[in-house]
Amino acid sequence: MKHKLLRAVALAFAVVVCLSSALLAQDGQQKPKPKVVSFGSDSPERGTTRVGYWNMEKNMGMGQFAIDYGRPVWRKEYEDTAKFDAMTKGKVYRLGSNFWTTLDTDMPLKIAGKPVPAGSWYVGLHRSDDGATWSLAFIDPAKARALHVDASEIERAPVAFKIPMTTDPSGEMKEKLTIELVRQKENLKAVTLQIGWGKIQLSAPVEVPVPEVK
Repeated sequence: MKHKLLRAVALAFAVVVCLSSALLAQDGQQKPKPKVVSFGSDSPERGTTRVGYWNMEKNMGMGQFAIDYGRPVWRKEYEDTAKFDAMTKGKVYRLGSNFWTTLDTDMPLKIAGKPVPAGSWYVGLHRSDDGATWSLAFIDPAKARALHVDASEIERAPVAFKIPMTTDPSGEMKEKLTIELVRQKENLKAVTLQIGWGKIQLSAPVEVPVPEVK
């Protein structure tokens, strides 16, 4: 009698284990790993720098351009030269955070002597293979949209053209990415584009075709 009871208990335990395994397997089949997920950002910090021109006689705008960008924080690990070089050398590197850094201009510009047509551009940074120079990388938003390229995978985006920037190692350390369009009041057509992020300090002259007022 005792042995029959033990066998019955063992059989019941085995049935429970089998049922549990089957339910777990079934549950796993009902919840497969999703093939597509969504993502977002809650009130990300962004910066904007803008230069505009105003006709005082007619009291109307004459043109403007602006850069909008996310402001990532410089990290201590970026000061590890080997790691930072592996991240950036010979690559198009993301400029900013979250959504694309954009240059929107209703005027044709010249940056470091290179023409930038009026319109909207996505902007990144390119570092040379030897790490000595940085350039602005301009991307046609329409082509990036057609490929559904996120700013975090900027290397997938086709680069329309690049414009070299000047490195200033003596610049002030910037904890957060800071992009500035610095006006020269004595020369309306001259603006300086400055980028500061951690130890990276870059600049380029911008020539603006300010219309003559008659």
